[in-house]
Amino acid sequence: MRDLLLGRAPSDYDVATSATPRQVMDSFAETYPVGAQFGVVLVPVKVLGEPDAGGHIEVATFRCDGAYLDGRHPGNVSFTASAQQDVERRDFTINGLLLDPLSATPNTAHGELFDYVGGVADIERGIVRCIGRPERRFSEDKLRMMRAVRFAARFHYSIDRATAVAIQGLARQIHVVSNERLRDELTKMLTEGSARHAFELLDATGLLQQVLPEIAAMKGVEQPPQFHPEGDVFIHTLLLLEKLPANAPLTLAWGALLHDVGKPATFRRAPDRIRFDGHVEIGVRIADDLLMRLRFSNRQREQIMALVENHMRFADVRRMKDSTFKRFVRLQDFDEHLALHRLDCLASHGQLDLYDYARERLAQLPAEQVRPVPLINGRDLIAAGYTPGPNFAEILSAVEDAQLEGAIASREEALSFAESNFAR
Repeated sequence: MRDLLLGRAPSDYDVATSATPRQVMDSFAETYPVGAQFGVVLVPVKVLGEPDAGGHIEVATFRCDGAYLDGRHPGNVSFTASAQQDVERRDFTINGLLLDPLSATPNTAHGELFDYVGGVADIERGIVRCIGRPERRFSEDKLRMMRAVRFAARFHYSIDRATAVAIQGLARQIHVVSNERLRDELTKMLTEGSARHAFELLDATGLLQQVLPEIAAMKGVEQPPQFHPEGDVFIHTLLLLEKLPANAPLTLAWGALLHDVGKPATFRRAPDRIRFDGHVEIGVRIADDLLMRLRFSNRQREQIMALVENHMRFADVRRMKDSTFKRFVRLQDFDEHLALHRLDCLASHGQLDLYDYARERLAQLPAEQVRPVPLINGRDLIAAGYTPGPNFAEILSAVEDAQLEGAIASREEALSFAESNFAR
């Protein structure tokens, strides 16, 4: 209902009902009682008259919750026929609106609206506010503190004062939430189109220091003004996040957040200027630890770390040999490396000359020149009299470099190059 009032297309629909889980399951030919003890049953969309449709509708029975003993689940629930009692256990007023679609009329196209907690007024005021006492809502599920920040950022709302004060007081307790759930909330903040606002709110509520101390450490870390007139590392990162588009790839979003994560540990005030010697290498290690902590997949972790590791290489792009440049642009998802470099420039000095040069140089390269078919392999070296060993990788790499430079173009030339540069 919230999205309909905001003029947004809802991404999904949830149903709340006085029917018990057993009654729901008896009403449809196919159901999945994923949380029947909490009153939740999934109904496949196909059984609702859309035979070719995928997905499910979540049907939840009105309920009252007992005490929350683990910071996430109630110890017991009791079903109720009261919609108001069900709403009063929920998280935020803007999420506590109910709609009766069966009562739709020409004057109420979507149906009758039930607002027991002032959700409509808070939508009009642009406020995220807990239902009831914030401390109680957050004690029931600590992740709600992160969700308050995410909703406020997504809708460009502010957080109600009492709700914000409660988050500040309870922020240290966020660690009871699993790292996977924290990762998913943070990823949504980074990719929903309001990443800067989200991280400013995380900082203001004290959550940033708790969930991402590596990012909080960027605050106050000065940068050389000739390269970064915008300010310290944290400000630079916020400016970069501000330019992340909605629905940016997960890996690009996290690469943007972490690209300078090694700077606080390598800050040095040299005689000529502020320096961050080795910040890329240190940043890769810090990023790896952080991504492991948040349980990213291996593929995601590798790509994010590659973005951190290679983001400074664009400074040398004009001086790269053909072979070096071709290997550079062969990095996995190179378009993300280009996008990060562009964001990095726009969030600092604003000069895109190296970005434009890299794109133009890449556009002039046929794909077969970037990833040519190898001219020789290990079997060819053995046939030529070389003894198999670790040096094969060095020989084949040198041969490929010569091929990428355009110095050789045939198997015979490749073998001759190997014989001229490497002893059998």
